[in-house]
Amino acid sequence: MRPQWHPYLFIIFFATLFEYNLHRLITVLTNKEALKSEKHRWVNENMKAFYLLVFISVIGFGVVALLAKKEVLVTFAPIALITVLYSIPVSANPKHLLRLREIPYLKIFMIAAIWSASTILLPIVQSSETFSQTHIFAMLSERFFFILAITIPFDIRDLEADQQQELKTIPMLLGEKNSLKLSYFFLFVFLLGSAFHYAPEKEWMILWAMCLSGITTYFFLKMDYFKRMLFYHYGILDGTLLLQGILVIIFGCFACT
Repeated sequence: MRPQWHPYLFIIFFATLFEYNLHRLITVLTNKEALKSEKHRWVNENMKAFYLLVFISVIGFGVVALLAKKEVLVTFAPIALITVLYSIPVSANPKHLLRLREIPYLKIFMIAAIWSASTILLPIVQSSETFSQTHIFAMLSERFFFILAITIPFDIRDLEADQQQELKTIPMLLGEKNSLKLSYFFLFVFLLGSAFHYAPEKEWMILWAMCLSGITTYFFLKMDYFKRMLFYHYGILDGTLLLQGILVIIFGCFACT
């Protein structure tokens, strides 16, 4: 499909903005001590701006939801429910308010699954076109493994905090070095899957975009130079998603000329 502006794009944007801030809002309301940590420093120093972001995300989502197709909202509903339960406690036991993200070793797989479904299935539903199930599965798999690769470093960063909260994550199980190796492996699976998907279809430009995305992401994961940067996680690693999208659009335009 050609890149187009659709309400579902803004649904994803405002829903993501809300979820990220919801996670922090719960921290603000229930664990003010955590605000002293480096992870929540910006929120602690910019409380008014933080509440404004929460307000904008809610209002923005409500507006674009009115413009979206019913089918998109139906598809979005279970994705949204799981996403909210990722941050909001699902246990009625006041002594232990369990959230989905606290289920041992499930967190990064849940994140990868949600992002894959949001960025692959929602555009397909919005388009109302019929696509090969093989291609859909291939794209879901590629996105899933790519997200896994860039999510593991977040768990490595949060290793100390997760230990204090008694959360079980892959870095706690494998250690930092082995977890990074697993991240490289997931990235390799992403590249391998892209090759097997796009090469037989002679979608060379898309394959080049995916390869360039995978190679640059590998260097971001590997090199200490990038890791020392202030916004390494929320800027560079999260930015690899944006970079991949830009590369696909650019190389896709070459393929159409």
